[in-house]
Amino acid sequence: MPLLPGAEPFRHEGGEVGVLLCHGFTGSPQSLRPWAAFLAERGLTVALPLLPGHGTRWQDMQLTGWQDWYAEVDRELRALIDRCDRVFVFGLSMGAALALRLAAKHGDAVSGVVVVNPGNRVHGLAAHALPVVRYLVRTTKGLANDVAKPGVDEIGYDRVPLHAAHSLRQFFRLVDTELPQVTQPLLLLRSPQDHVVPPVDSARILSRVSSTDVTETVLERSYHVATLDYDAERIFQDSYDFIGRLAPGSAGPGAGEESKETASGG
Repeated sequence: MPLLPGAEPFRHEGGEVGVLLCHGFTGSPQSLRPWAAFLAERGLTVALPLLPGHGTRWQDMQLTGWQDWYAEVDRELRALIDRCDRVFVFGLSMGAALALRLAAKHGDAVSGVVVVNPGNRVHGLAAHALPVVRYLVRTTKGLANDVAKPGVDEIGYDRVPLHAAHSLRQFFRLVDTELPQVTQPLLLLRSPQDHVVPPVDSARILSRVSSTDVTETVLERSYHVATLDYDAERIFQDSYDFIGRLAPGSAGPGAGEESKETASGG
């Protein structure tokens, strides 16, 4: 299937500090592309993959699960670790849960974690019915495009495939048990007006990680997809400053120059 316009993965060869960005459930790299470009323009090596089953049509996602999504970001992280001296993992929503699991599993190979409106569980009574309902009903209404800023659209599915939602619920439960293994410095940015992920998810994550270097930032003007919203520039700058504090001199060749990124389908 052809990719939706703007859903292409993003990669940039920069300096010896690398950043892996993980997009959210039913979303695409488009929601994080401005963030990735910001980091690339400052000389960092950047990888923003397209998760399997995403960026095309919801029917394709129905055939995938968390093992597929995690395997993709794990592969990308390993490539960055081989390429760079220091590596950071960033994520939005479900992508934040992917980033936290990468940190838990890869330990000292990950230098720091930045998460925006991180998901920790599938909420509501309907979540408990997913194991059965997914065989009776194929989809429910979509989650994409929770943005406060007028004229901004997130590229994502308008339907949520319930087989994938069930897998997401299983994944969140797994990651929750692994959060104590997260010891890296953590920057968590959250929107109090989030119509997809409630504040309790961020609170749960902060209470369970073992990180001692933790910063929590409230994004007062943005909704769930804050990386495309009013507070986007703050997210970009705060995350870059976070890297600079932990990896001084992180800007590589080409910092401030036009990014020589590549975008590819598939």
